[in-house]
Amino acid sequence: MFSQILNPTGNLFVTWVVALLPLAVLLFLLAVLRWSAWLACFIGSIVTYLLAVWVWQMPLGAGLRAYFYGSLTGVWAVDWITLWGIVLFNTLVVTGVFERFRKWLISQGTADVRVQTMLFAWAFGALLEGLVGFGYPWALVAPILVTLGVPDLDALRVAALANNAPVSYGALGVPIIALAAVTGLPLLELSGSVGKIVAILALLPPWVLIYLTTGKVGFRDGWPLAVVGSLAYIAGQLPVAVYLGPYLPDVTGSIVCFVALLALLRFWRPRTVLAYGGKPVSAHEQARSEEDHGLSAGEVLQAWMPFIVLIVVVVLWTGPWSPLPKVSWGMFKVSAFSSIRKGAQVAAVFNFAPYIGGTAILVAWIVVALLLRPNATQLGEVARKTFHQMWGALLVGVFIFGLAYVFNFSGMAASLAFAFSKIGYWYIIAAPILGWIGVALSGSNTSTNAMFGLFQKLVGSLLNFPGLLLPSLNSVGAEIGKPIAPQTASVGVSTSRFVRNEGEVIRHNMGWTLIMLAYLILIGLFFYLFLPGVMTLAAK
Repeated sequence: MFSQILNPTGNLFVTWVVALLPLAVLLFLLAVLRWSAWLACFIGSIVTYLLAVWVWQMPLGAGLRAYFYGSLTGVWAVDWITLWGIVLFNTLVVTGVFERFRKWLISQGTADVRVQTMLFAWAFGALLEGLVGFGYPWALVAPILVTLGVPDLDALRVAALANNAPVSYGALGVPIIALAAVTGLPLLELSGSVGKIVAILALLPPWVLIYLTTGKVGFRDGWPLAVVGSLAYIAGQLPVAVYLGPYLPDVTGSIVCFVALLALLRFWRPRTVLAYGGKPVSAHEQARSEEDHGLSAGEVLQAWMPFIVLIVVVVLWTGPWSPLPKVSWGMFKVSAFSSIRKGAQVAAVFNFAPYIGGTAILVAWIVVALLLRPNATQLGEVARKTFHQMWGALLVGVFIFGLAYVFNFSGMAASLAFAFSKIGYWYIIAAPILGWIGVALSGSNTSTNAMFGLFQKLVGSLLNFPGLLLPSLNSVGAEIGKPIAPQTASVGVSTSRFVRNEGEVIRHNMGWTLIMLAYLILIGLFFYLFLPGVMTLAAK
């Protein structure tokens, strides 16, 4: 069996540089040459394979098997979920259900821009991220904010920063599933550890959103919105992340947030109704904001129905009480001896579990389709829209996981981790920064977790950090980098005048993104110094 080589060049610095080459090539193709993500990942995976064979002396046949098993994992563990999540979303759009939901939601807001921002950017944005991801929350939320008087550049920033906390559980939990696949960490424990970090992170953005839309004056009588908005999202997100897994925390967090904010507005409203910039709203504008949505009770119920169906099916299907995700029709793997832990094995594994989360989402879509009864023309439009939107992203799943599996199996990740471990315990500061850099350049939390996940785990093992801490910080660091990710921005600006001018939006978002990153570093230090047990793997 193949044995990994820790320092194949004989010089640790040179080995470190060579091990970084696949990541440097991938990020150069994405961020500098602006190649399509699927093509950049394909070229990056070829470079990774060649270096693994040439420098780390990985056997050709074993390496091909590792690449193949990685690609299959990308298809089955990630693409299968993403595909049916997008199909479900497009079905709601094509049948008009999503528009009715949006119309009802807008009618629930008052003329106060703080209320509108919490409902649309924070709660509605989290729902969109949980279902779709890929920059769609920006694209759909920002135009709503513009119609409510927020300048377009500022509307994009508000939508982007509101989207920070939900990203790790975006697209029905795909980033966490990817992280579990490459690290071998238990999915439920990893979902819970990320959820605990996100819960503290989520305390800050609602306050930032109020400040961005109304300045300091907005805090005088608007602070209950920030308190209720943050705590309600956490109340819906954290228990689901800890006890049920990564599929639904964003969806449940957003719905609990909706319910709590609307309940608050039943008996409390800001004393002074403010427009963007903190200016009082005229009586005429207040009257306009109270216009009825014109939907019947049945139409409102139909607008909420798909989300209820999704939650019920996925919870029953994937919860710890369900035997379905544990069913396996075959496990395929190729193993190597670890260069870090003598005698230990590193395996590239593909487990064909037919009833995983993606299949649950397919079943949820079938139920929703039976209830909505789209006709053949509408189903054809759903198929066309999904193919147009997703073919490139689906190929990314194939190539990025092939790259990650070879990177890990060959020993390149171990060599890189060994070099970075020389930083010592100060690496706790670098861990979220690497996640932030990775997503800022690659545009994908999923890809960042696939590239850096095992590396972060290995560094943590070498430095005796709690086993879940560094991989979790990698994922949440990637959340923070999303507002400055070119690929995310290119989708997010698609409904604005900044198409092909993403650079201006990214520059506008940069300052607050750095503030959020500093906050995350403090959260990481807090867990490491005071609550290390929360990030420790459960004993088997």
